[in-house]
Amino acid sequence: MGSLFFIVLFFVVLVIIFVIKGLKIIPQAETMIIERLGKYHRTLSSGVNIIWPIFDKPREIHWRFKKTDVSGQTIILTQQTHRIDLREQVYDFPRQNVITRDNVTIEIDALLYFQIIDPVRAVYEIANLPEAIEKLTQTTLRNVIGELDLDECLVSRDTINSKLRGILDEATDKWGVKVNRVELQDITPPRDIQDAMEKQMRAERDRRAIILKAEGEKKAKILEAEGIRESAIHRAEGEKQAKILQAEGEAVAKLRVATAEAEAVKKVAAAITESNADPANYLIALRYIETLKEMVSGKDNKVIYLPYEATGVLGSLGGIKDLFSQMPPKQ
Repeated sequence: MGSLFFIVLFFVVLVIIFVIKGLKIIPQAETMIIERLGKYHRTLSSGVNIIWPIFDKPREIHWRFKKTDVSGQTIILTQQTHRIDLREQVYDFPRQNVITRDNVTIEIDALLYFQIIDPVRAVYEIANLPEAIEKLTQTTLRNVIGELDLDECLVSRDTINSKLRGILDEATDKWGVKVNRVELQDITPPRDIQDAMEKQMRAERDRRAIILKAEGEKKAKILEAEGIRESAIHRAEGEKQAKILQAEGEAVAKLRVATAEAEAVKKVAAAITESNADPANYLIALRYIETLKEMVSGKDNKVIYLPYEATGVLGSLGGIKDLFSQMPPKQ
């Protein structure tokens, strides 16, 4: 009876061990590598899985974990685990010093986004996957940065990221890892280089400000000169039009005066003709009288000098007298 009890107890213990060790519940997006007698047997999928505890054993793998201590600092730990996370992982590598092509030492903080797509190769092709990825990223980053100058490093982050992703993706393909993206969080040059860059940037801004100010003054002077020129052109056009209108007015006035004089002369000539007198003597006498009037119209003229042919004028005046004496009483 006692031996039967021990046998039952033995089987109960075996069942409990089987349930504890043989029943594996795998969460979604995780997996587990099972070895049977030290050899790869199968890869467990998400859900409930049953293994033989004595013959089957989960294979351990190194994995990277983040923990926060009491002071709030993040601590990176690498531990062994049986479960493999198939989700995309983010590795935040510590700052590292790299040397550019122009021999400037800079600090770079990088991020790596990768995903395990083949758990079997991730377990059996590399001993410590997180450390291998970290060292590979660091050496590749040194090689890529060593081919660029400092200025190129500061302005070509997308180019550096693309080169790093391509090289790392090709190198980690053997490990069953897919590198999706590489990001450079920060590039920190030495302090003296930063000071020089700040001075250069300040000088460049001052230069641009001076250039913009000079260009503004230049454009202002050009606009002012154009305004003065346009104003002078319009003023000249106005004066031209005014003179043209004045000349046209004077010409019209002279034309009308000449027309009136011509009509008057015609009437006088007609009247003289009717009286059988000589019109020429009359006109000559009128012109001489007008000329003499202009000669004596000066303010300081005290002596009147008669011209040489004054006798002719007097003769003309006598002719005018004879003319009016011969005219009929009506005229």
